[in-house]
Amino acid sequence: MHPYRVLRGVLAVLLVLNVAACTGRPKNVLIATHVTPPGTSVVDMLVATTRAPDKTQPGEMFSGERGTEYSFADIAVSIPPQRTVGEVQWPQGDTPDPSREFTTVEAQILTKEAAIAAFDKRIARTPKRQALVFVHGYNTRFGEAVYRFAQIVHDSDASVVPVLFTWPSRGSLLQYGYDHESASFSRDALEKLLQYLAKDPNVGEISILAHSMGNWVTLEALRQMAIRNHGLPKKITNVMLAAPDVDFDVFQRQIQAMEVRPSLFTIFVSRDDEALAVSRRVWGDKTRVGAINPDAEPYVDVLDRNHLTAIDLTKIASGGGDSLGHTKFAEAPQVVRAIGARLASGQPLNDGQAGVGEKLGLVTAGAASTMGAAAGVAVAAPFAIVDPRTRENLSERFDAIGEHAGHTVDSGTRLVAPPAQ
Repeated sequence: MHPYRVLRGVLAVLLVLNVAACTGRPKNVLIATHVTPPGTSVVDMLVATTRAPDKTQPGEMFSGERGTEYSFADIAVSIPPQRTVGEVQWPQGDTPDPSREFTTVEAQILTKEAAIAAFDKRIARTPKRQALVFVHGYNTRFGEAVYRFAQIVHDSDASVVPVLFTWPSRGSLLQYGYDHESASFSRDALEKLLQYLAKDPNVGEISILAHSMGNWVTLEALRQMAIRNHGLPKKITNVMLAAPDVDFDVFQRQIQAMEVRPSLFTIFVSRDDEALAVSRRVWGDKTRVGAINPDAEPYVDVLDRNHLTAIDLTKIASGGGDSLGHTKFAEAPQVVRAIGARLASGQPLNDGQAGVGEKLGLVTAGAASTMGAAAGVAVAAPFAIVDPRTRENLSERFDAIGEHAGHTVDSGTRLVAPPAQ
């Protein structure tokens, strides 16, 4: 089939999806109440962004356009006491109910100097002086990035200073090309942020969590950093790549340039990720990193050779707001609880002594396969974890789990409600 026809077909599907998603998408959620409601939890994050300021709507702060300067902000979000873990309870009106919905408590633009001062003050009183940097994916408005990160930090129970790096996404499915170029536009800025954190004597550890297209800007920034510094700083203890929307061939080149040390990189993958299935069509039928089978070649060799750990979330049910299987890392309660807290705390997923399965104290899907995969017996643990050490014991059993068929975009697709990434 001619590439233009494939792209046209994909865009036609996305157009239908975009129309379906236009209703109910939150806007102007960043109007501060300046009140901390009783009984709520508050996540206070610092923001670094390459977005242009949005002065036309007070509840937006930053638009999806590219800024001419590096901007900073301090935003506090309250989390209601009674809620479903893994979900963002979006405000349903102009006056949110903090007992049921996320609410913006404070939101202010900072100068670079004020942002540094606020960060140093917070990191000094944080256990292990840990910072967690989150890089969102495509089709994400500024407020959506803020609330999603607040949810992740809260639900993972992470003792960290949250730092949101947000790049110019227009928050539209039909702006995929613009978003991808904006991610490239922002790689120098992300590298500057990471270089600063690595050199700051107040910082003890740095964890990075990137999602979807955010993995592109993250990998590019880390590649530049490694080349410039002759390796990645030891303060960077965890790099978590969730559903990476990155060409697997390009990914191999990026990783090779970094000379990755063991236990540093973890990849969250899922073969039922419909968003990555569409992306694969757009990019000439090239495998996306977030959709690989980590127990099949050539992926096994690449993972082993580059000291990469893969966590397979294919068997995990998506959260209530994720019909595409693209945000399991944040919306599936068992994942954000069992994995997020450990990563955000600065603890590597593999300590170099034991396999990941043993480290987390979980029974993997592979280990349970002999108990009844064919008979449909429920697996004791919700996800399969694959690293070079654990794989030695599980490789034969993973074959029993089964493979998902390749995804296509046609009239029978189940893409119905694409979430922000």
